[in-house]
Amino acid sequence: MSAETTSPPALLSLHGIEVVDTFAEAFPIKAARLIITAANAKWAETAATVLCGNATSVIACDVEAAIERVIPADDTPDGRPGISVLAFGFSTDGLGKALQNRVGQCVLTCPTTACYNGIFDCPKEKRIRIGGGIRFFGDTFQKSKKPDRERYWRIPVMDGEFVCEDYFGTVTGVAGGNLLICGKTTMAALHAAEAAVAAMREGTDIALPFPGGVVRSGSKVGSKYAKLKASTNDAYCPTLRGATKTELPEGCNAVYEIVIDGLSFDAVKGAMQRGLHAAARQPGVIRITAGNYGGKLGKHHFHLRDIV
Repeated sequence: MSAETTSPPALLSLHGIEVVDTFAEAFPIKAARLIITAANAKWAETAATVLCGNATSVIACDVEAAIERVIPADDTPDGRPGISVLAFGFSTDGLGKALQNRVGQCVLTCPTTACYNGIFDCPKEKRIRIGGGIRFFGDTFQKSKKPDRERYWRIPVMDGEFVCEDYFGTVTGVAGGNLLICGKTTMAALHAAEAAVAAMREGTDIALPFPGGVVRSGSKVGSKYAKLKASTNDAYCPTLRGATKTELPEGCNAVYEIVIDGLSFDAVKGAMQRGLHAAARQPGVIRITAGNYGGKLGKHHFHLRDIV
């Protein structure tokens, strides 16, 4: 069977690499920031990593979440090493329930940790309750304290007390910024994706929810199986060149996607720009493009022409 092909895309150029003149399509989403601290950086990172498990896509997970950055002890609420985590969900209520479960299972259980809100000046109706729900684990032995405007819960555990802020602020963020990196080989595409991830993570207010920030199983909306909301993005699968309408450029044998969520449009745009330039400088990259749904999925459009 011969492959179906589309008409050649309009192309831009960046560092000698083809960039498709298209846009990434993203949508509004509720977001929260959690500051996890511990006796040392190892345990703060451990708690944050476990909390972010199975949180790659809201298509099939309760949240999308990723480590935002390491926070030095001088900048944390309790003067201990910290990690900032960003989490995203379709609704404020859904985000609150998911994070209450994840903090209870992944942070409360982790040695020496505490958990604090990282988004401030949030209206009461947009806050989510985390410590106030987890407190019941204390079996009436829990205590609250209110050193300033906010309430903290102290829950007895076997190495002392777990401190968790009562309410956490939320904002309406942006989910679904993306880049698709087409390479001559798997390792060429992967090295370019790794360079893009590293550049994106130089900024703040963004999260890359997939493993290591990189997606190998890009998806399209819908499936031939009625019960599935999404399925493999066959247009970018090298092994399907002869069986489907392909979007792969000549000589491309691997594609990796990077998905970016952020607290604002500008944060996602800045990350995409850093990543696009970093990827285009890597050897073995043939083309960089982005995924969209014709503008029907989300109101936020990140035109690659604007960030080249």
